[in-house]
Amino acid sequence: MTEQIVPHISKKVITARNKTITSGPVLASWIYFIYDLYMEIGKHMLILLTVSISFLACTSGMKNGLPPLKVVTFVDMNRYVGTWYEISRFPNRFQKGCVGTTATYTIRKDGKIDVLNQCRKGTLDGEISSVKGAARVVDNKTNAKLKVSFFWPFSGHYWIIELGENYDYAVVGHPDRKYLWILSRSPKMDEKIYNLILEKLNLQFYDTSKLIKTLQFEEDSNKM
Repeated sequence: MTEQIVPHISKKVITARNKTITSGPVLASWIYFIYDLYMEIGKHMLILLTVSISFLACTSGMKNGLPPLKVVTFVDMNRYVGTWYEISRFPNRFQKGCVGTTATYTIRKDGKIDVLNQCRKGTLDGEISSVKGAARVVDNKTNAKLKVSFFWPFSGHYWIIELGENYDYAVVGHPDRKYLWILSRSPKMDEKIYNLILEKLNLQFYDTSKLIKTLQFEEDSNKM
């Protein structure tokens, strides 16, 4: 019966059980049998767990069947810091009603980066809303993966997935593809460059139809 219920239990365990039953007290024999059975099952469970972990490792980043999000090869942080203007973004609750949005980055002495996000509420003449945070590079090989925190101890992914050769534009994404920002060094972006960025984002399996354009100041009238 035991061999039928647990077909993968070795004959070694069954033999040990039978030997113990005929040579010692019945209670003790069943204790030994249960212990051996537990240990044998534990081996199989360990194998199953190892296989499961290996499978998860192979499929990490493959959420919704999509390949892992790719970042740029390298980011020179000394060139990247400064002020960026938001050209478009995926809708999110923490930027609701924001227009004229900018992000300003400054390298600190400890190597971290000060973050200042600002926008106007509702209209370009609206109230200024701002929030300060700090970012740190988490991938020193590329400098393209950062963690940003506005409220300790919480932090979020900040992945630089596109970057202009002259650092004139940047695209910031999230490994789950639930956030997206297209940034520029100026309040306006050439449509050809913008459309090229959209093409690259489509190749990264981003749904660019969800992007909303950000109302910005004219080139020479930023009033932040």
